[in-house]
Amino acid sequence: MNFGKKLFCAAAIAALTATAAFCAYPTKQITVIQGFKAGGGSDAIAQMTQPFLEKILGQTFVNQYLPGAAGAIGYTRLAKGSKPDGYTIGIINTPHLYADYIMNPSISYRLPDVIPLANIVTDPGVIVVAKDSPIKDAADFLAKVKAAAGKMTIGNGGVGSDDFFSSLIFKKLTGIEFQMVPFEGDGPAWQAAMGQKVDVTFTNIGIAFPQIKAGNLRALAIFADKRYDQMPDVPTMKELGIDLVNGSSRGYAAPAGTPKEIVDTLISAFKQMAAMPEFQQVLIDRATIMDMMYGEDFAAWLAEQDKTYVALWDEVKGQLQK
Repeated sequence: MNFGKKLFCAAAIAALTATAAFCAYPTKQITVIQGFKAGGGSDAIAQMTQPFLEKILGQTFVNQYLPGAAGAIGYTRLAKGSKPDGYTIGIINTPHLYADYIMNPSISYRLPDVIPLANIVTDPGVIVVAKDSPIKDAADFLAKVKAAAGKMTIGNGGVGSDDFFSSLIFKKLTGIEFQMVPFEGDGPAWQAAMGQKVDVTFTNIGIAFPQIKAGNLRALAIFADKRYDQMPDVPTMKELGIDLVNGSSRGYAAPAGTPKEIVDTLISAFKQMAAMPEFQQVLIDRATIMDMMYGEDFAAWLAEQDKTYVALWDEVKGQLQK
């Protein structure tokens, strides 16, 4: 416990006995719900952040993987089936968090059922193929997917993922048909590309970069406004004449009803983590772009994104339902 928190706790105990219990938070391990399999974007954020959060908070984090329904099983457990006591939080990914219920109104949770704590990264999309794929570069991909006349297979991280929406947007912008192959998370999606179970996968830079760096995957193009510093030879889709900019933001949330004092403690931990040079270096090493947002600011941004994706789904859902 740092000196500032000791002073706060001493004052709180003197003022109100009920607050004394909060001063000890956290006193036991914290469970983190993930709605996807290990190896994907949620897991990457967990592995990058939790060693630092454990040092700051003095407790361990245990990840609980609940894959299925494009993340909705995990998000529903977080929002509707977790005690709001600070000992169960979850990793949230956009656009999955709101796309799940936008696309399937039978899903019971909604954005107000969680308290956004902190966004950590925003991760642009990238097109990847196996190292020995016959598709050599972005121009070759565009030529071959067009010539394949709907037969090329393109993987994504699951229905409702940013990769899924990137696929739909790509179809809309180019008029090119192909077979969309959704997986249960980013990990299985890039693994399918590496094993040539699909021709191409749309995924994210932060997910695929270790395999790109190791030479197991080859990046063809990114869905960003500008090239990424650690992959300077990889063009943007905009350079290819296709105005496709998309990606995924990933962070943490707590169940609605979690006491404000606990929420504030967790947000403070995220702020301390973000200021640590060693954490910043971990993100650089993983080609992950820091994009910290906290509390109410993060919540307001998510609410705007929710509206944006309602409009986007209304526009593109006809392509999926044909």
